[in-house]
Amino acid sequence: MNITKFVEKIYFSHRSKTIDTYASRAEEYQEKILHHLIEEGQKTKWGKEHGFKTIATYEDFTDRMQINSYEELKPYIEQMRHGEEDVLWPGRTSWFAKSSGTTNDKSKFIPVTDEGLKGIHYAGGRDCIAAYLNINPESRLFSGKSLVLGGSHQSNYNLPGSLVGDLSAILIENMPNLANKIRVPDKSIALLSDFEQKRDQIARNTVNENVTNLSGVPSWMLSVLNRVLEITGKDTIDEVWPKMEVFWHGGVAFTPYREQYKKLILSDNMHYMETYNASEGFFGIQTDLNDPAMSLMVDYGVFYEFVPFEQLGQKNPTAVPLSDVQTGVNYAIVISTTCGLWRYMIGDTIKFTQKNPYKFVITGRTKHFINAFGEELIVDNAEKGLAKACKQTGALVKDYTAAPIFMDAKAKCRHQWIVEFAQQPSSIDEFAQSLDKSLQEINSDYEAKRCKNITLQPLEIIVAENGLFDTWLKNKGKLGGQHKIPRLSNNREYIDELIELNNKMKSRS
Repeated sequence: MNITKFVEKIYFSHRSKTIDTYASRAEEYQEKILHHLIEEGQKTKWGKEHGFKTIATYEDFTDRMQINSYEELKPYIEQMRHGEEDVLWPGRTSWFAKSSGTTNDKSKFIPVTDEGLKGIHYAGGRDCIAAYLNINPESRLFSGKSLVLGGSHQSNYNLPGSLVGDLSAILIENMPNLANKIRVPDKSIALLSDFEQKRDQIARNTVNENVTNLSGVPSWMLSVLNRVLEITGKDTIDEVWPKMEVFWHGGVAFTPYREQYKKLILSDNMHYMETYNASEGFFGIQTDLNDPAMSLMVDYGVFYEFVPFEQLGQKNPTAVPLSDVQTGVNYAIVISTTCGLWRYMIGDTIKFTQKNPYKFVITGRTKHFINAFGEELIVDNAEKGLAKACKQTGALVKDYTAAPIFMDAKAKCRHQWIVEFAQQPSSIDEFAQSLDKSLQEINSDYEAKRCKNITLQPLEIIVAENGLFDTWLKNKGKLGGQHKIPRLSNNREYIDELIELNNKMKSRS
């Protein structure tokens, strides 16, 4: 008997049917969520200060509040962290997801309410399974266990029962007992703060399990899988876990890692599904393996608005609701949620590929781009350009970052990339030329600035020493968890640190 079919029928098939209604009822779902948010918000300090009792329409909602960054919400979040009730959301909030910081703060602390935990984050996990089982009806997912890679957490201001940490750690800590029975590793290992120790213990404690699926950030999961192979002496993951069938990945783009995973897992029955689960909420799931775009999850506790990318520098940008978005336009996401985030710009940019149902691809970050000379290079351009260059040269990229050189000794400007290869091309010059050409094909603004080398010179590739990016993150106390490499930057803060560290590593080798 295939137990997966039995489990699907009881727990997941109804969600597949609901997701199918996104094509015709997305706006209806969003209207209901906005109404619920306003109704609950009336009970809070924020709602009273912003006149929620007099909000009757979406226009009223946008008139009462500006679009907010973390700085605007921080004083209220700090009150919540100190145990105050009814601040941004009714009741007391005990969990706060620690995310990368802002200009003024080392870290952000995103509230995770009980309603948000269940109705946004766990709802997303449930629907990942529902979508996959709908795609793969012959799945035997529940014949084995799930390897879930998480971060760590610690006490929040020493308040009893209050925690701060990676979202993944909060999810593991609060996971229902039934789910824990089909998850590895043990919670005591999953929540270790030292990633190198965690990676080793995960590998040693799971090699004899029947693992059928993986969940986590591609870069960190890859490190764990390689450790599994080192310990077992096997050549592929198929030899260790022959019934492996799906990897739910998110946090960073999968493109740079796809070929490495194909070399580790040879099975034709292996599937890769992208998810969009951020500290602020669970927003998207890939529902078609032949379409890289993700479905926007429109019936969770999240009301969406979108700001056109070109308006981001304006003092009062204009957001539009889901019903008014256009395909092919780059938008910054603004959310209001049952975790108490109000008209909050989360920092990610997306582009809709279709409507009814609404599907999108992540294009980058509002602050992670290069536009030093009018080239408007975004992460999506970089990922696609690297994919083309790798295909043409046989290279495999492990990690990278890029930034502008504003003017060298000869008054020339260019982009400088530092790239750590999993498989180095035979010619770095050929790889650089291929990447440069691909970026011109993908981005017309970049092409214009590269024309005749007048504004931009050909890009430069610096080959990173093996382990550079992990060492850099470790030095900052950010190895593992949900920490990410900043891919593009309009200044040289990150790349100068990396080049200095790379030179030190090179001199020691």
